[in-house]
Amino acid sequence: MKKLLNTLYILSEDAYLALDGENVVAWKDKTIAGRIPLHTLASIVCFSYKGASPALMGECASRGLDLVFFSPRGRFLARTSGMNKGSLLLQKRQYEICSDEKLCCEIARNMLLGKVFNARWVIERAKRDHPLQVDLERLKARSQELARYLDELKMTDDLGALRGIEGAAARSYFDVFNELILTDRGEFHFEDRSRRPPTDKVNAMLSFGYSLLSSDYASALEGVGLDSRSGFLHADRPGRSSLALDMVEELRSAFVDRVVLSAINKRIVGPADFDVYQDGAVLLNEKGRKAFLEVWQAKKKDVIRHPYLGEKIEWGLVPHVQSLLLARYIRGDIDGYPPFLWK
Repeated sequence: MKKLLNTLYILSEDAYLALDGENVVAWKDKTIAGRIPLHTLASIVCFSYKGASPALMGECASRGLDLVFFSPRGRFLARTSGMNKGSLLLQKRQYEICSDEKLCCEIARNMLLGKVFNARWVIERAKRDHPLQVDLERLKARSQELARYLDELKMTDDLGALRGIEGAAARSYFDVFNELILTDRGEFHFEDRSRRPPTDKVNAMLSFGYSLLSSDYASALEGVGLDSRSGFLHADRPGRSSLALDMVEELRSAFVDRVVLSAINKRIVGPADFDVYQDGAVLLNEKGRKAFLEVWQAKKKDVIRHPYLGEKIEWGLVPHVQSLLLARYIRGDIDGYPPFLWK
């Protein structure tokens, strides 16, 4: 059990939630693993196979507490809420912001500040941890460029200009991404970002990781009552979770790219883990996806300190916490959306 703000997260896949008087109780192997008073909560987010008792679900509904269910791997399953509370007002306010370019710009700018800040620190960590294996001068130059883009983002209040700065910062970052690959550089050489389809092994893993993170964010946003399809930075399109794509920007380098680099540098994913197709597409095969997902799931269990809350959480909870913070901002509970800034 992990309580953040007024939300309780149940992270054990074998936990069963039940009602005991005025408390929610987590049972594991016929013993009580935790107990929290219901009056201290606004929502409960459960990542367990076993779920919750009907009595607890009924009590949460009567109190207006959201009870949200995910699979242990983070796939959104369902959200229950009582008649006196729902996501209608939250989503109406979300749509109002989406139609106001100035308000969209405020949120998008913070998200992109998080993206560029985190990309810069991926480079800074490489300089610190592998000084003899990387081109320090190239990395230093790109880090300084990213610092300048951060300053430009802070001064920009136009969505088009924000997108332009973000694109320039991404090109600067990926220009030295190959320096961060420390093993098998012949097999895993990276030139630039290719997407649809990915045309080399590194891009295949990046695209796969970004898709996984987008799915995690779409689930997390639905879990807090936001519409994952209506974004502030990415244009709305049928079938696209634009808000999830917005949120992914902050964690691209800090989470996905670092998982990809770990999979390569630790030789967990190898050249035989990919298939090459006639159109030039390179994709992870079944064996490669399995190996990558093992690294992915292990990384999600690593514990970090959240920069805004100051609480220790698992990496896998970051999309849920950031979604919760965005919902609180949209409701007016906090003054601004705090991006995830990693070091």
